Order: sequence, then C-alpha cells, then structure tokens
Amino acid sequence: MKKLLFTAAVAVLGFANVSAQEEAKTFGFSEGDIFLEGNIGFNSQNDKNFDEKSSSFNISPRLGYFISEDLAIGGELSYRSLKEEVAGTDTEDFSGFAAGAFARYYFLDLGERFKTYTEFGVGYESLNEKISDSKYNTIGAGLDLGINYFVTEKIALSFGLRNVLSFSSGKSDADGAEAETNFNLGFGDVANPFGGNAAFGILFKF
Repeated sequence: MKKLLFTAAVAVLGFANVSAQEEAKTFGFSEGDIFLEGNIGFNSQNDKNFDEKSSSFNISPRLGYFISEDLAIGGELSYRSLKEEVAGTDTEDFSGFAAGAFARYYFLDLGERFKTYTEFGVGYESLNEKISDSKYNTIGAGLDLGINYFVTEKIALSFGLRNVLSFSSGKSDADGAEAETNFNLGFGDVANPFGGNAAFGILFKF
C-alpha cells in the first residue's frame, strides 16, 4: 500500500512539474524567429525669445530573421525630415530616405527579460535640401549597442545607441561640392546614414 501511494505521489508531482514547464513563459529568441522593430520620433520647438522655430520627424521600421538563437540578419528603411527658421527665414529644410542591411548578435542576458546585443549595419541615404535645391547622397557603416526588455513573450521595448563606431562618406550634387568623409568613435551625435544616436522603439516577435 505504501509503495502504491509513493508511486501515485511521484506521478502527481511529475505531472505538476510538466504542467508548470508548459505554463512557464519564455522570453528571448530562437532560430527561425522573425521580428519587426520600429523607431519613431517627432519634435517641435518654438522659442519666442529668439524668434526661432524647429520641427523634426523620423521613422525607421526594420525586419530581422534569426539564423541562429543569437544571430539575426535583416533590412531597414528610414525617413527623416527637419525644418528650422529664425525670424521667419528658413535656415534648415531637408528630408531624406534611407535603406540598409544589418546583422545583430545577442551576447548577454541580464535576467530573464533583458537581452543585450551589438549590431553592425551598412546603409545608403539620399537627402533633399530644399533651401539650396540640392541633393546629398551618403553611404555609411556603423556599430550599435542595444537592449530589449520583454514586456510579454512577443513584445519588447528597445533602446539603442546608434553608431557608437561609424563611418560615412557623402557628396552634394551642388556645383563645386566636394566629398565629405566622417569617422567617429564615441556616444555623441554623429553624421551617419540614419541620423541620431539614442533610439527608442518597440519590437514584435513572430
């Protein structure tokens, strides 16, 4: 009888353990996963003391595919615009589209929900400068650092430092314009294909 009760208890505990494992949530990525990530930003300022106005907008959707548990490759599109005026006169007015490719490697888990990564990307951007009626074309490459925080198994918040290490080369189509090359190492804002340094967004895993 005791042996029968012991066997039944083991079976119940084993079933409970399997059920708990099935119900346990898993955060992170697996080979074959697809993610859609997007960054969007808008800023508007009006300084009446100096009669200055400015507005900016950017959006950068990206799609990635995990070729292994830690490594994803993908592509990105981007649009950004900026307009500034002083005393009613435009001082900056441009918009631009960009496209690029990237490889992202997840190298450290900070707890169950935090996943840190480094990312290398290359891109091309075409800016349209309306004041001078000229175009500026840029190619570039950059190394990023970032972190995802999983709110649910399928949704994560993203924070990244774009172009911690970066290189870009561009040239305007204006007469007499010379090519401009930039190389940067650091955490400040730099000239790069997608603009900006700190990036916030949201990630959806499929």
